[in-house]
Amino acid sequence: MDKKQKIKELSQKNRDVMLDVGRTMWELAEPGMKEYRSAEYYVKVLTQCGFSVEQGVSGIPTAFVASWGQGKPVIGFLGEYDALPGLSQQAACPEHRELAPGAYGQGCGHNNLGAGAMGAALILRDYLKETGKSGTVRFYGCPGEEYGSGKVFMARDGRFDDLDACLTWHPGDLTQVVGTGSLANISVFFTFRGRTAHAAATPQLGRSALDACELMSVGVNYMREHMPSDARIHYAYKNAGGIAPNVVQDLACVHYFIRSPKIEDAQALYERVQKVARGAAMMTETEVDIQLHEALCDYMPNRTLDAVSQRALEEIGAPDFDAQDVALAGEFRKTFSQEDIDSVAKGIVEMGGAADLVSREDVLHTGVLPYLPLDKCMGGSTDVGDASYCAPTTQINVATCALGTPGHSWQMTAQSGSSIADKGTVAAAEAMALAAAEMVEQPQILEAARQELLKKTGGVYHCPIPAEIGPTL
Repeated sequence: MDKKQKIKELSQKNRDVMLDVGRTMWELAEPGMKEYRSAEYYVKVLTQCGFSVEQGVSGIPTAFVASWGQGKPVIGFLGEYDALPGLSQQAACPEHRELAPGAYGQGCGHNNLGAGAMGAALILRDYLKETGKSGTVRFYGCPGEEYGSGKVFMARDGRFDDLDACLTWHPGDLTQVVGTGSLANISVFFTFRGRTAHAAATPQLGRSALDACELMSVGVNYMREHMPSDARIHYAYKNAGGIAPNVVQDLACVHYFIRSPKIEDAQALYERVQKVARGAAMMTETEVDIQLHEALCDYMPNRTLDAVSQRALEEIGAPDFDAQDVALAGEFRKTFSQEDIDSVAKGIVEMGGAADLVSREDVLHTGVLPYLPLDKCMGGSTDVGDASYCAPTTQINVATCALGTPGHSWQMTAQSGSSIADKGTVAAAEAMALAAAEMVEQPQILEAARQELLKKTGGVYHCPIPAEIGPTL
């Protein structure tokens, strides 16, 4: 029996456990850093599967590290399980049926992400058992990817430092190895404090915190002309000062995301934004309090490990979708805009691929994209970036939804609880396990991956969150 068939055999053995976890996480759908029942369920399952589990790591009650085996190499799989607010939806239902207004839902497929990564860990455990090879398998329970950046605190504590390889995946509408980086991101609150007054009778006595926020936004908007074109700055009002226009607002808060392709560039922009905020405070005679909320590094693909992941993904192949999956995906696709559908080909072109790599008539991706290494970053941010600064890291995407499915949407939530996602989860687990098995058997790959990381980072990881700042729980 060849290695691929052995991995598939072991996958079948662990399939029920894997999919049970994915469905349970879909039902629980807890907020980031508050995934108490989700983490508890993972710990129970992993303990039953023979892993030793360290809970509450890095000061986060819902973070854990599960380990099996001993010695080198040490192979880690990253799992996530947090959900998103306002995305309650019925599983596998192609109509928008909000089950509980404002409730959380798995709009980014993290229920499948964690289950597939855990499945890969279980398959690799069994592979090492059956082949008699040494090695340590780790599964990292990483809370708060959407809110809280759990991996950053785990990285700061050195939790990834001894990994020879780090593997993860993300659900999506395409099956591919992620050959692009992500944007570093700094999340910060600017709170202005002024003085109330009657806005009509004694306006001269007031000092408006809301004015300060608005002046800050004007300053930052002018700054956009003089910053790198691939950087991004977004803001939202956390507190606009109340609802009474005849009262000068004495308190207002604006929340900023400052993003750039490299963490050091994001930090340089952050310094400039702080100057704008202080200038707005000076103009309005208010006080400003600057509170760093989260910060995370850009993701650095390890090209050496990516080559192994590409071979494994091509060997395992796309998820084994059936006619019912295609019909269900077609029903969801009817709810998409034409722009959503067109975005698939546009995205592939932006990655350096040909638009016809995926047919516009397909409703599910049933192939594997060629490896598309690109120095340009994808638009989003992820705390996987911090792990990638600490250990050689490779990441894949596997199709779990209809082509063109918008991220963070009710459609994604519903499909994350469907047979489409189940099949994608199994395929992801098999591909990661096969890649990991190759790494175990070829230590020269792991050494080359380590040398690549050292060349990129100099062997140094600078956590973007200062030591005195703890996780937001």
